[in-house]
Amino acid sequence: MARDFRGYGGRYPEARWPNGARVAVSLVLNIEEGAEFALSAGDERNETIHEAVQKVDGVPDLCMESHFEYGSRAGYWRITELVDRLGVALTLNACGRALEATPWVGEDAARRGYEVCCHGWRWEPHAGMPEAHERALIARAVETIRRVHGKSPVGWHTKSSASVNTRRLLVEHGGFLYDSDAYNDDAPYYVDVGGRPHVVLPYAFDTNDMRFFDSYAFVRAGDFAGYVADAYDWLHAEGAHRPVMLSIGLHTRIIGRPGRIAGLAEVLRHIQQKGGAWFARREDIARHWLENVPPR
Repeated sequence: MARDFRGYGGRYPEARWPNGARVAVSLVLNIEEGAEFALSAGDERNETIHEAVQKVDGVPDLCMESHFEYGSRAGYWRITELVDRLGVALTLNACGRALEATPWVGEDAARRGYEVCCHGWRWEPHAGMPEAHERALIARAVETIRRVHGKSPVGWHTKSSASVNTRRLLVEHGGFLYDSDAYNDDAPYYVDVGGRPHVVLPYAFDTNDMRFFDSYAFVRAGDFAGYVADAYDWLHAEGAHRPVMLSIGLHTRIIGRPGRIAGLAEVLRHIQQKGGAWFARREDIARHWLENVPPR
């Protein structure tokens, strides 16, 4: 696959977000509980990263499993209560197997009007996955989301690395408006997939609560809030001249902890007080781009 180092080359489309907003802000809540690697689920190994980093071989890791369960038992409800109270749109990045384990999450998301984007079947990268196996997993995950949520997903996001076939398989499957398997821009863009234009909504790992786990870059709630607020402020200035978006990545078992949730509340209030944000589901961002920035 040819890499694109140039992108827009500094010349972004002359497009605006609804109501003259400067930044399209996308909150993405990852639903992965029940899709993590676990011997008790018949997987080949246990997940090794949660609140601790440890490797348990040969037997179920009950500590790890309990940490993941916190997300669906407590974190999901704490986060959704906050975003609903502040009137913020939400996209759930849900693994199919996670919704099989916690169907009430998909049902609750439908009642609240959240988008469910497909996060694969298991919580795993697709890099190097055999094509036939990947095709089957995409179909299985899509069908599970359709059954549990009541609507087929129009977006896709692989954990970490997609395969060289993922994007083509999504287009061949049909029904997908966009994927987020890229981290290379602050605005949506098109790629050609099999002669058809396909929307990419770039995601971000820096404005993401995973940094509470990854190298412990965030320790206190204010670390997360300050970093994301800085990102929003800079994009707010750039947004006066070009379309930009901010992805804020969340996890029920991470930001949903009582010592961290205040960071999310703080940054959302900061954005609302500063103004200029269009809080939108990723589906709505993709549809707006398709309607207002048609592919060449």
